[in-house]
Amino acid sequence: MKQRNPWFWIPTLYIAEGLPNVVVMTVAVVMYMQLGLSDTDIALYTGWLGLPWVIKPLWSPFVDLCRTKRWWVLAMQLLLGSSLAGVAFTLDTPFWFQGTMACFFLMAFSSATHDIAADGYYMLELDDHQQVWFVGIRNTFYRLAVIFGNGVLIPVAGVLQLVFRNRNAFTWSLVFYGLAGLFLAVCLYHAYIMPRSANDTPHHTNARKVASGVVTAFKSFFQKLPPRDMLFTLLFLLFYRFPEALLAKMSVTFLMRPHAAGGLGLSPQEFGLASGTVGVIGLTLGGIIGGMLAGRDGFKRWLWPMVCAITLPDIVYVYMSYAMPENLFLISSCLFVEQFGYGLGFTALTLYMLYFSKGAFQTSHYAFCTALSYLGLMLPGMLSGYLKDVMGYHSFFVLVMFLCIITFLVTIFIKVDPEFGKKHLPTAADTDNRKIPTEK
Repeated sequence: MKQRNPWFWIPTLYIAEGLPNVVVMTVAVVMYMQLGLSDTDIALYTGWLGLPWVIKPLWSPFVDLCRTKRWWVLAMQLLLGSSLAGVAFTLDTPFWFQGTMACFFLMAFSSATHDIAADGYYMLELDDHQQVWFVGIRNTFYRLAVIFGNGVLIPVAGVLQLVFRNRNAFTWSLVFYGLAGLFLAVCLYHAYIMPRSANDTPHHTNARKVASGVVTAFKSFFQKLPPRDMLFTLLFLLFYRFPEALLAKMSVTFLMRPHAAGGLGLSPQEFGLASGTVGVIGLTLGGIIGGMLAGRDGFKRWLWPMVCAITLPDIVYVYMSYAMPENLFLISSCLFVEQFGYGLGFTALTLYMLYFSKGAFQTSHYAFCTALSYLGLMLPGMLSGYLKDVMGYHSFFVLVMFLCIITFLVTIFIKVDPEFGKKHLPTAADTDNRKIPTEK
């Protein structure tokens, strides 16, 4: 069977995983704002678009049991391209809102399904050491897709609006037609470059077996550990990123709101340089170094340094909200530190989800893990704006630092095999090395 270097497909696969998410959750917000919807309507309707990522475990067993993961990846990328073209087509019609929302919902469900299949394919195609080593790479390219959505697509739409004299619907349709073409090109590329894994075998089954598999996958997820340890795992998945969930939206508004509103007043160009360039470099280095360190010494060896990395650098926002710096180099340096820490610390969450999901139904179980993590990120984020408005930026960032203790508390009780992620030669004893330990 022809083998290809994972570098040929992992970066593009995780760009394709991240881009629809940022389009649905961020770009759509800006587009609807420019098309005249109120903030109340935007929050209500675009908030519902996040639902597929939360409930995707409901259909993840079908991806496990029907067809191959590679087939699902290619099919969903084709559907994503079609839904992007659908948004572009309906934008300049009388039913533009209903049409675009329908296409965004299709995009969200397709993207959530693509996430399930892509993560499953990643686990099937790579061995344990490769999974750990590439985890920083895949997280980095996922994040780069998010930066591309925020830092390229939105400014491009703004430039087009100047060229076409504020014909907002038309300019956004051009952006989405371009995205549709990009996704179709990615689909064709992956059809050629993604190897057909020997472990990714098609399942010929009937409806009864699929339904039975769904029930079994759900039951087996909650039976992987004793009840007490399972509770700690669920708490870890939900609350590991709790401080980041509060910061995600408010950090952007803090950087760009004027001084009169308590922000730093960065222009879009300054924001793009500080967050979209220097911050991305920090994020990239943190993610890559996190995967390499865990691949060298094992995940458990670096768990607590990663916990510190994802929490303690958040203090830069406390400093900036107090000092209100105007020096762009200083602001960029603070964002570099925070983003480097996030890239390094997020590696721990991804590695634990990979570790926990090993065994039967690993694709479904990994989807359950990511759904819980997404829920833990989404719900606090919905409250963050209210908390900031009540407390002000400085007190809000102090509260975030205090709540970092939650990340430490939910990490204390999880259990990880010290050998997970280390590079070693396979032996006969490795055939049963994927059990979750019951001892610390």
